[in-house]
Amino acid sequence: MHKPIPNWQGEMVDLGDQRIHVRSTPPGPAETAVYVHGLAGSATNWTDLMGELFDVVTGHAVDLPGAGYSPEPPGGDYSVDAHVRTVTALIERVSRTPVHLFGNSLGGAVSVRLAATRPDLVRSLTLISPALPDLLPRYGPARVALSAVPRLGEWAASRLSLLPAERRLGATLAMCYADVGRIHPERLKEAIEEVRRRDGLPYAGAALINSARGIVAEYFRRGETNLWRQAAQVTAPTLVVHGRHDRLVNPRMAARAGRTFPQVKLVLLPDAGHVAQMEFPDRVAREARILIGETVLTPVGE
Repeated sequence: MHKPIPNWQGEMVDLGDQRIHVRSTPPGPAETAVYVHGLAGSATNWTDLMGELFDVVTGHAVDLPGAGYSPEPPGGDYSVDAHVRTVTALIERVSRTPVHLFGNSLGGAVSVRLAATRPDLVRSLTLISPALPDLLPRYGPARVALSAVPRLGEWAASRLSLLPAERRLGATLAMCYADVGRIHPERLKEAIEEVRRRDGLPYAGAALINSARGIVAEYFRRGETNLWRQAAQVTAPTLVVHGRHDRLVNPRMAARAGRTFPQVKLVLLPDAGHVAQMEFPDRVAREARILIGETVLTPVGE
């Protein structure tokens, strides 16, 4: 097992009404990629995939408000719409041309809405186990839904906080990975240190609970802003990656994605879980390279 690459350097970025933390690869390729993590994740979820693609795209991975090293958002708004506004502002800040947008889980939902409502900003869309509404959610999403119940979520969070960081992290990784044995010891050490760091942040629990409530609210949204209806409006070429052993997003949702997105390629990884970009960054990168290679960047607004 080779020693993993270090996490990319991060900096605070001023977006006007808020500041967020962003990790970026060194400037180089003209193409730009923006990476959006999932619930309870951070920009470091993309470290290895960014390393695989840094020769074809200049990458920027965001810590969504309240996650990673980003402070809590103004007004405590953790809705998907608020995350879309944040990522939109970041794209406009880091690139003058449409970007290759990547989203995992919650970040996939955010990316779908952004691509549908601001097609001028997105040249290609790569979704890894996107958290799109499912009327028959798996056990993991059912737990997320319970955490969104008023007072129950706060009670559960307070109980969980009493458990050692290693135990809490172990449960999370077991839910997200098909095989936790693939996690390098160095990455595991980093993750444990991050859990302990966030335990010291006064807003960490609220950020997780309210982000969960934000994605649960999308499952019940009707009308033109339903995420599946917006998926049908996405004009950017789209890659959807699912893991067969995903315990959070049922891989059967790939079939619906294939019927919904106008220009879509589906990839099912037989031995991956919910975070394929972390388990198999080389395989995800291979597919993303094909998609990126098939697109040509044009100036925003043209």
